[in-house]
Amino acid sequence: MTQGWTPGQLALRCALVGGLLVALLATGLRGVWPDWWLIVLVTGLAVGFSLLPESAMGTVATVLVLGWWGFAFRGGPYAPALLAAAGLLVAHLAAVVASYGPHDLPLDPATVRLWAVRGALVFLAAPAVFAVALLLRGQPEPVGIWVAGLAAALVTTVAAGLILTRSSQEQ
Repeated sequence: MTQGWTPGQLALRCALVGGLLVALLATGLRGVWPDWWLIVLVTGLAVGFSLLPESAMGTVATVLVLGWWGFAFRGGPYAPALLAAAGLLVAHLAAVVASYGPHDLPLDPATVRLWAVRGALVFLAAPAVFAVALLLRGQPEPVGIWVAGLAAALVTTVAAGLILTRSSQEQ
């Protein structure tokens, strides 16, 4: 099935599978391991996703990993979450770059660099959010914080949509 794959494409697909599994198994660093069937299910979905990076298998695998984290831990934050965030980001970026073409298409170094820099910048948010969560642990929750957060997310989404729509129409 991997006949004709370029080494770069093979590395991307392996990074995709590995990233999802690292994210799933990172809870083991706190002594909470997923059941065998969940590991098998996520592995199967990750392999399928690596073969078809445009498919919904990646979304299902990611939701399973995030769901496992939600059930495995309550009352965090926990440092292994940073490892899980890195794993999910690696899997996502590998899928994005892999989806740019068929498995026998050589990777463009400029495209790989572009997405690696974007990924590194996005990952910078993870330790920042983790640090804020540590600082706020045990503090009472301000009234309306979830409503304010949702409003901020909606405004950001609408603004980004308008900016991206406008820039794509100008081209």
